[in-house]
Amino acid sequence: MSGEMPLPPVPQPHVNSVPLRRYGGVLPRPIRDGKGFSLGEIKALNLTEHEARLLGVYVDLRRKTVHEENIRILKEYLINLRRALESGAPLPDPTLPKEIVVKRDVSKVFKGKTAAGRRGRGLQSVKYRYTHHYKWKKKKRERLLKKRHEATRHKGGD
Repeated sequence: MSGEMPLPPVPQPHVNSVPLRRYGGVLPRPIRDGKGFSLGEIKALNLTEHEARLLGVYVDLRRKTVHEENIRILKEYLINLRRALESGAPLPDPTLPKEIVVKRDVSKVFKGKTAAGRRGRGLQSVKYRYTHHYKWKKKKRERLLKKRHEATRHKGGD
């Protein structure tokens, strides 16, 4: 363990900056750090996308440019990684694409008088409670018992 070489840091690729209109077409800086190496740069070293990701290299599938400097940086990283692995260092963490799992929210259904809406609000077993039919039935009962102001107000009754 004492002769173990640490893993080399994962390199950052360099890409050209985009000339923005707000800078008058002049580049604010000629080169910036990219999000990953392009497939052309990886294939120049006879690697596949999956192999590069398993070796801890970030891959940007949207980039199409191939820069010689990035190929040189990647080649140096692979040489240093090979030395570190031969001295007993563990494999780097893979940079495989993340799978995002989105759980469906059962309460985000149509809230109307449909079976799905009632089910989402937990009203399926109590049929029409808190929906229009329940409300109309309650109003009708209150009118008959003359508990509602509507019963006397508009009819001019007792």
